[in-house]
Amino acid sequence: MSVYSMTGYASGQQTAHGSTEDAPAWKNAQARLGLELRSVNSRFLDLGFRLSDELRQHEPALRELLGKRLKRGKVELRAYLQGRDAGTLADPPPRVLQRLASVQDQVRVWLPDAAPLSVADALRAASSAEPADDEGTAKALMELAQTVLDDFVAARAREGARLAKLIRERVAQLRELARAAEPLVPQAVQAQKERFIARWNEALASGDGQVGPEAAQERALAEATAFAIRIDVAEELGRLAAHLDEIEAVLKKGGEVGKRLDFLIQELHREANTLGSKSAALELTRVSVDMKVLIEQMREQVQNIE
Repeated sequence: MSVYSMTGYASGQQTAHGSTEDAPAWKNAQARLGLELRSVNSRFLDLGFRLSDELRQHEPALRELLGKRLKRGKVELRAYLQGRDAGTLADPPPRVLQRLASVQDQVRVWLPDAAPLSVADALRAASSAEPADDEGTAKALMELAQTVLDDFVAARAREGARLAKLIRERVAQLRELARAAEPLVPQAVQAQKERFIARWNEALASGDGQVGPEAAQERALAEATAFAIRIDVAEELGRLAAHLDEIEAVLKKGGEVGKRLDFLIQELHREANTLGSKSAALELTRVSVDMKVLIEQMREQVQNIE
């Protein structure tokens, strides 16, 4: 399966053939349907609709269509019906004009200075009063929505593939840093032991000699070993490698992987932090810092994956 980004955009237009033999002439005028889909990242699926008045009744069907294909992201769907052909535009229904005239008279009783309705105002009001609820318009809208949704999902898949590639590149770089850190671990542990014993002996030499040489040496080795265990980062490197393996497996599987990748990135960050806090050598500290930079870059990419 593909990895999908939560960022995407697609749009389309289609002629709405909503005319029928029994429909009034006002509704037989052709119009163009336009539909846009855009999205950004979000923790959950957040659907928003901006529909023209004639299309608002179709929101439930559009919501169901999107919910079947999308799982995460803040998604906005905009649909509109526009551009009725002036050559085929018929007279508005008389009952609508009568209602507009009645409403205008009522308004001017209370507001004598109110401007009268213009022809454009009357046409807009009449259009709103006759919603595009015919079967032809509904069918055209859902067909267009399906086409745009297919393009939208394809766009998110292309962006997701790009993000997955970037993440895999960071995974490879982290593996290189881990391999560079592995030979430094025993060297750092041994160097720390030697420094600890040297300081212990200096402390004994400056003391009053109450502790025997053998007991002092034994105590020094015990303390040095305990400290070496505390600064040994081999376990952290092992867990980091396991997390990197899991990230590659999740990307290969595809689908809804964003939340799982986000968890794995948190685990990577924890291991890199521990590596830095336990590092007794400057070289290991530098490796830890470089790892944190790469992990933060991965986190930014993962935030956009569905």
